[in-house]
Amino acid sequence: MSTEVIGIEKPVVIDRKQNLREHRLYWVGRRTQDVVLSALALVVLSPVMLATAIAIVVDDPSAGPIFSQERIGRDGKPFRFYKFRSMCPNAEAKLDDLLDQNEMDGPVFKIKDDPRITRVGKFIRKTSIDELPQLWNILKGDMSIVGPRPALPREVEQYGDYEKQRLYVTPGLSCYW
Repeated sequence: MSTEVIGIEKPVVIDRKQNLREHRLYWVGRRTQDVVLSALALVVLSPVMLATAIAIVVDDPSAGPIFSQERIGRDGKPFRFYKFRSMCPNAEAKLDDLLDQNEMDGPVFKIKDDPRITRVGKFIRKTSIDELPQLWNILKGDMSIVGPRPALPREVEQYGDYEKQRLYVTPGLSCYW
């Protein structure tokens, strides 16, 4: 007779030190790729980033063009996450009033036609320009080019054992395509 419960998955246990030893060349190559590509992208895209920053300030001068927020990275380590500001400056404070309109299941919040999004914000979100400051997070080592999106602390608090496996890897800019 089996004592295994159907439908419940056991968490994956990864020995990081052994993984690093066995795949050292891969991890060095991946980090080198992240640094070179993010630095190159920051240089090449700097005119677009400057124009975006100016457009955000002109559209809504009540706050700066960069939005930073605490996110949770690999091994549950918090870090500062950067994006171009696409919402009004007090968007976090207005979130509680909108929670009942959430269209997503689980810990993620998303609604169509979010009233907190600015005019420029709609465009930079649609074109993903708002994500460009995360290249700095990649350069710093908080993120990688490819990996799961970094979660908010309030989302991680709701994770079960299965979802916590996302914290085994470095979060990424492009998610998994």
